[in-house]
Amino acid sequence: MRRRDVLAGLGSVGVVTGAGAVAVYGLPSTESLLDEDADGDAYDPLEIETVDARGSDAGTMLVPDPDQVTFVDFFGTWCAPCIEQMPALAEANERIGDDVVFCSITNENVGEDGALTEAELVEWWEENDGNWTLALDPAAELTARYLQGGFPTAVVLDTSGRVQWGDSGVKTADELVGGIEQVLEAEE
Repeated sequence: MRRRDVLAGLGSVGVVTGAGAVAVYGLPSTESLLDEDADGDAYDPLEIETVDARGSDAGTMLVPDPDQVTFVDFFGTWCAPCIEQMPALAEANERIGDDVVFCSITNENVGEDGALTEAELVEWWEENDGNWTLALDPAAELTARYLQGGFPTAVVLDTSGRVQWGDSGVKTADELVGGIEQVLEAEE
């Protein structure tokens, strides 16, 4: 078989596959294209539920906040490194929390039918000295957008929802504050 025949066959497979995808899923809508920038990482804000706990009020919030830089810590109550991360988060929040929207978000199934009750989540929060906004991502929409590796993950989002700094794993307060300050300086 000649190389030209192989390349022509591969090209045909690509065209047929692409046409099949369009037939099944349709063309992308202009609305979905406008939801992201050319890099695919700018998102419209999502409204998520916040929990009544120390430093947090029950209600809702937008992530990202359209008016202010947003710091998000993704955690799980089952995650030992997330517990290890809590003192650094508390220190970072104390040092810089007023300059950003500062929150921790879990995608665990919380509620009466969940694996974790809200009372158990609040107890975990207090045992680990949480004192800033605590929020829920039950459909894991934010987690899917922004999780960088495993838990814990910290990201700093600009007002358009782009990750301007982020990393997974346990970080020091200096690393967290440095990431936040880097984004704040870029926003000025």
